[in-house]
This record gives sequence, structure tokens and C-alpha cells, in this order.
Amino acid sequence: KKMKVTLYVYDLSMGIAKQLSQQFTGKQFDGIYHTGIVVEGVEYFFGGGIQKLAAGMTPYGTPIRKVELGNTEKTREQFEEWVKNMGDTKYRLDNYDLFTNNCNNFTQDAAQFLVNQNIPDDIRNLPQEFFETPMGQMIRPMVDQMMGGVRQQQQQQQHQNNQQQPNL
Repeated sequence: KKMKVTLYVYDLSMGIAKQLSQQFTGKQFDGIYHTGIVVEGVEYFFGGGIQKLAAGMTPYGTPIRKVELGNTEKTREQFEEWVKNMGDTKYRLDNYDLFTNNCNNFTQDAAQFLVNQNIPDDIRNLPQEFFETPMGQMIRPMVDQMMGGVRQQQQQQQHQNNQQQPNL
């Protein structure tokens, strides 16, 4: 039995980006998107590692749109195995990056795996398009520094944890 694959799209700005983006960035952004991939009524998303909940019951409210991506030839077992592998590698909690490895990168990879489709361009290209605006270029160094700082703290913490391990 083929499983239906749907992309749930949420606007984290709750409409504010649509109203204010033009005046602040000189470009119209209709939302700051979070996405989840829904297979058989279960929504998979990346935020604090890969998570899964009943579709539409995530902390992100009500989807502003649902994009049918098609039916997959893959089995639930194959997808769960893929999710587990991705959760142990590319989409670990410490690999999260707001602009290069986020919830939308996860749903893009999942859509490719399940139905060989891309998620919509306006969602996929949002970070790049934002950074091409004057405001985006202005805050990019701050964002990079923040993300780098967070990563550095995580690595230092990891290092300390490793040193505290008793040698067995």
C-alpha cells in the first residue's frame, strides 16, 4: 500500500513577515517557514533533533498550507530506518543551523527520499534570499557569530563531558 506524503507549512512569524518584510528588507517575504513532513498521519520535523507527533499537533500551531508531494513506494519501515540514520548523523541536535541545516532542509531531504520531489522553492530558498537583502547582509555576521558561538559552547561542553568520563 502506497503512503501519501504531505508537506505541512507553518509561518513562525504568524503573519508579521508578510506585513513588515518589505519595509525592513526591501523584499516581500510571505512568512518565516517551518515545515514538517506528514506520512500516514504522523508528522516528522527537525527541531531539537528529529521528532514525530500526530499530524498538526506540533507546537507550531495550524499549518498555513499543505502541499501534496505524492505517494511513496517506500515502506514505513524504510522511512523509519532513514529517519533514524538521519537523526544519528546529519540531523543531530548539535548540527542544527538556522540557515543551512534546519527543519526545511530536513523536509527537503525527506521529500527527496520518499517521493523524489523538492519542497517548494519559496521555502527552500528563503535563507539565501533573505541574506541577499541589505538587512540580511548586515545581520549575517552577527548570525554567523551567534551560531558559531553556540557551536563552540557545545563543543567545549562535549570536551568537558569527555574529560569527566572515568576511564573504565
